[in-house]
Amino acid sequence: MRTKSTFVFILLNLFLTTLQSQVWIADPGDGTYKNPILHADYSDPDVIRVGDDYYMTASSFNCVPGLPILHSKDLVNWKIINYALDNLTMEGVDPSGFFDRPQHGKGVWAPCIRYHKGEFYIYWGDPDFGIYVVKTKDISGKWEKPILVMSGKGCIDPSPLFDDNGKVYLVHAWAGSRARLNSILTVCELDATGTHVVSRETLVFDGNDGVNHTVEGAKFYKKDGYYYISAPAGGVEKGWQIALRSKNVYGPYEAKRVLAQGTTDINGPHQGGLVDTPNGEWWFIHFQDKGAYGRIIHLQPVAWKEGWPVTGINDTDYCGEPVLRGQKPHADKAYPPETPQESDEFNAHSLGLQWQWHANPQSTWGFPANGYLRLYGQYYPENFTNFWDIPNLLLQKLTAPALTATVKMTTVLRNEADKTGLIVMGWDYSCINIVRKGNDHVLEQIICRNAEQQTPEEIVAQQKISTPNKQTKYLYQTPVDEVTVYFRLTVKEGAVCTFSYSHDGKDFHSFGKPFPARQGKWIGAKMGFFIMNKETDSERSWVDVDWFRVENNN
Repeated sequence: MRTKSTFVFILLNLFLTTLQSQVWIADPGDGTYKNPILHADYSDPDVIRVGDDYYMTASSFNCVPGLPILHSKDLVNWKIINYALDNLTMEGVDPSGFFDRPQHGKGVWAPCIRYHKGEFYIYWGDPDFGIYVVKTKDISGKWEKPILVMSGKGCIDPSPLFDDNGKVYLVHAWAGSRARLNSILTVCELDATGTHVVSRETLVFDGNDGVNHTVEGAKFYKKDGYYYISAPAGGVEKGWQIALRSKNVYGPYEAKRVLAQGTTDINGPHQGGLVDTPNGEWWFIHFQDKGAYGRIIHLQPVAWKEGWPVTGINDTDYCGEPVLRGQKPHADKAYPPETPQESDEFNAHSLGLQWQWHANPQSTWGFPANGYLRLYGQYYPENFTNFWDIPNLLLQKLTAPALTATVKMTTVLRNEADKTGLIVMGWDYSCINIVRKGNDHVLEQIICRNAEQQTPEEIVAQQKISTPNKQTKYLYQTPVDEVTVYFRLTVKEGAVCTFSYSHDGKDFHSFGKPFPARQGKWIGAKMGFFIMNKETDSERSWVDVDWFRVENNN
């Protein structure tokens, strides 16, 4: 077993070169790539190129920080470099504390990233409050305060076009759940800053044609004198990608289907962004819905055929199908494999970029410390039923079909029934916990199904810890028990999860029942931590998370 200092040294050297996952790498290092390029939930992706650098963002819904920003040099290898939103407190959100509790499936929908005159812009639609934009000149630094571009329920999936005639236009879709109409795309004009609407909207495409239902997620482009709108249709699980084109920004637009499942196993290949390389190649990044794993990311070559962006390979009537393996996009040199962050030694002064809370975080939830992360016990909301309403869940995505995640936790549970644990969260969830029972500490596994429907939790396994790593320390003059435990989550193909525990980090013992993970509301299942105080206003318990390591199952 490697010591922590050895592991930190290895990670430090890894960061000085590139970060490589142990569980999913799309780049084998031979000039090819495999799909998905990211086996993780980056829903509704969009991508741009600035010089030789590529930047991607994705929907983040109620998760905070929001609007992840990933960077690549070759469209295959990506790492997280920033978030555009520190929190979800914005103009027009009423009440102002709306996102202080989990608002599953709400918040940041289908963003669009653009670069114009030295500034980066990200537009997104909040289905309840309107369309927003956030800007910066430094994509890796602090972003400005979000601006409400257009208020109103149901306005979603915006994409601007900074036209070469100086005009700025915006295309967006409509959410049927709020507007009571959908499957249409409308275009309006923005002011020169791209931050405020200055015209009425024009209907440019109606997908209620018996063919292209659920059209949404549009992206606006201009090429060779044509205005193009690239958009998904047909629904998340079984849909396809269409392209619209016109010589006039307000239409009429011709339409063709340019990507569909075809003979492959890649269901619903659609919704994403077109991007070109410096040498003139074109590519399309999109998602595939994969249930508990969320909407994972694929990369497809694009060939312009008679003015249409034929996507993938083996096209029939301008419609291609997804590639499973292919040649990497052309780049100025060969870049080594690189992947988004997963494991964390918690040695930084801020949270790793792989982590998100389930709501706007409060200052008492926890702090990075010297070599660990300390989380403080939070109180259950009134009328608590299950963890669907718990905001202080610190989570990250599942990043491969199969993986093992292990955490070392040292906890002080100060009150009866206080608990902390490792959780797999979604519409169904399960967690392995350590709970204070009198002077003892007890392990338990909880499973909850259909959490959104307020189904109660079920304790499916429980046992006293017979030989815990327990030390008695003093908090002022009060003795407290400090207990160290290692929890492990093993995910197998099909997102079947099992838990185990250890007292020494070497010998792990299976615990509880297998649990098939299930996606959340518009997001994949996520894994992470929590700590809860049973009684309101009791002295806060805490847990120190020493490290969290994601490895393969071998």
